[in-house]
Amino acid sequence: MVNFVEIQKPLLHFLIRRAGLRQQSVEVEPGTVMSFWVPKDKATKKKSPINNEIVPEGKSTDVEVLNGNGKKTAKERPAVVLVHGFAAEGIVTWQFQVGVLAEKYDVYVPDLLFFGESETNSKDRSPLFQAQCLIVALTRLGVKHCTVVGFSYGGMVAFKMAELNPDLVRSLVISGSVIAMTDSISDATLERLGMKSSAELLLPETVKGLKALQSQAMYKKIWFPNFLMKDYLEVMFNHRKERAELLEGLVISNKDATIPVLTQKILLLWGENDNLFKVELAMDMKEKLGEKTTIQAIDKAGHLVHLERPCRYNRLLKEYLATVTAED
Repeated sequence: MVNFVEIQKPLLHFLIRRAGLRQQSVEVEPGTVMSFWVPKDKATKKKSPINNEIVPEGKSTDVEVLNGNGKKTAKERPAVVLVHGFAAEGIVTWQFQVGVLAEKYDVYVPDLLFFGESETNSKDRSPLFQAQCLIVALTRLGVKHCTVVGFSYGGMVAFKMAELNPDLVRSLVISGSVIAMTDSISDATLERLGMKSSAELLLPETVKGLKALQSQAMYKKIWFPNFLMKDYLEVMFNHRKERAELLEGLVISNKDATIPVLTQKILLLWGENDNLFKVELAMDMKEKLGEKTTIQAIDKAGHLVHLERPCRYNRLLKEYLATVTAED
């Protein structure tokens, strides 16, 4: 029987390739592989004539070149890393952002471990481990500095990346997330949503459960036929055991929670009507993170703000990126 969600993947892959990205796997360590969509000139590698060094095909070994007046004329494009949330892999999550950003930036779209084709034989299920693996993978892809855009679960991973390697992560954009999922935030959210566990909400097994997740995640109430919802369940919710373990590894005790000292500029780009992570949480984070953090709320948008209001989201994101990349 035809799965209508599955047959849309080749079209999405075609559009992402048209935007200039190619799929590539990166071995982080033996037994741990992360799948990426990367700029096409970074995807295939060859030997450089200089010192036999490995460099991306199609790229000069010089990052910057001087013209006749002694001015720099060629420069690497700024890198932007888009880190997805818990309900879908990278390019599904960021399908409305990749093409827009790729016009000016080197865009990297990873699949976190147990999403897409990214897997590990490690037993570590923490956001810290995801962040460590992403840092290693990006370094191996030749990324020296970047802005990380993190959504929901990916936002927690992005915060960890910024804390671990501020030289790599120069700035952050966070949507619908928290610095860390404490037990108090988790308990309060589940009670408000009427859910017994995060797995019940984020790993639905039935069309009814998926509709409940959709209802909580979106401001606009959009109707989808049951057969399409069933197809989505079959395609997007694999690795259920491992993802349930990721959810268990996400929550930490309040007594273990600390506010990291982050030196980066941070934009909290929120859906004003986010019902999973209320905008009040974003305001509280802004106060805790300090004066380098700003907040922008988009009206008539819920948790999936980048999908519900992509034009508004993209405009604010591009304005912020233009500011922070000009400073590097």
